[in-house]
Amino acid sequence: MIASLMMYSRPQLDGAHRRYWQLIRDALHRAGIDSPVQLSQEADEFSVWQHPDLVLSQTCGMPYRLWLHDKVNLVGTPDYGLDGCPPGYYRSALVVRADDPRNDLAAFRNAVFAYNQTFSQSGYAAPYWHLKPLGFWFDNHLHTEGHVRSAQAVAAGRADIAALDAVSWRLMTEHEEFASSLRVLDWTDPTPGLPLITAKGNDADAIFAAVRSAIEQLAPSDRSALGLRGIVRIPKENYTAIPNPPAQP
Repeated sequence: MIASLMMYSRPQLDGAHRRYWQLIRDALHRAGIDSPVQLSQEADEFSVWQHPDLVLSQTCGMPYRLWLHDKVNLVGTPDYGLDGCPPGYYRSALVVRADDPRNDLAAFRNAVFAYNQTFSQSGYAAPYWHLKPLGFWFDNHLHTEGHVRSAQAVAAGRADIAALDAVSWRLMTEHEEFASSLRVLDWTDPTPGLPLITAKGNDADAIFAAVRSAIEQLAPSDRSALGLRGIVRIPKENYTAIPNPPAQP
């Protein structure tokens, strides 16, 4: 068995994630569902998502629609109460340096774009479609492998602009000093947030209920730290209907 909630993992949230998982485990146990004692937060994401004994994990919308939607069961989508988004949805903050004089996206046509992965909905697909009406995509790229690294690259001047998952950006503003040197230039349109998944054959409804119970029982301080408001059901079709960018850097 394996479980992981690594998508928004950071040292400051380790304790909150442990307590959250313990509440989920307690609810799963009451439902007769076995689960691992600890989260595998450092495990490779794809090995977790495709594990035949996956109890629970959170993935990104783009890997879900590209590779996972027919191999796992969709549990539900956490609601992080994000401004400008329906429950369970999120969007990307297009961030630049606070002292960058450019105030229009079109002025960044020749900029260096930092991105975490080409298979990231928030870091790559969302900004791609956001820029399409402007008639360009970035020719200059910096592959960072993480939202925090993308933001750090912009802050340090190694890149000019990055697209950051709104939850990740919110956490950065709370925990990273460099975030004060950045500003949000624009926001992408909302899309379904990062879904929770389980292995095929598992009772997704029972797991949904366990997660909902855990969120309701979280201490207010842990719920605030994790940014959780609840869990909602977003149809699989809402994820798979989102187009994928044709371009690769």
